[in-house]
Amino acid sequence: MDPITDVTVFPEANVYFDGKCVSHTIETRDGVRKSVGVIFPSSLNFATAAPERIDIVSGRCRVKTAESGDWSEYAAGQAFSVAGDSSFDIEVSQTLHYVCHFG
Repeated sequence: MDPITDVTVFPEANVYFDGKCVSHTIETRDGVRKSVGVIFPSSLNFATAAPERIDIVSGRCRVKTAESGDWSEYAAGQAFSVAGDSSFDIEVSQTLHYVCHFG
């Protein structure tokens, strides 16, 4: 994945699930917010407010969205999308580094 340039980084971390997921919010020059983070091996459930696309930078996981109900596997270089006002289950088998795009 290419570096993300010309961004503002919000230095306070977003810490979820007792530290199993840690991310930082960034904002591009044109005001688009994203998060850049890591999920340690675990099984978690996330709720979404806005639609999300999660790009996998490194690691491995399985994901089941509320819409599909089926598990799919993802690794570095792949991405998955989740509808807004929805949820997804994620099982991380290798520490996962990701970029989340909102909207």
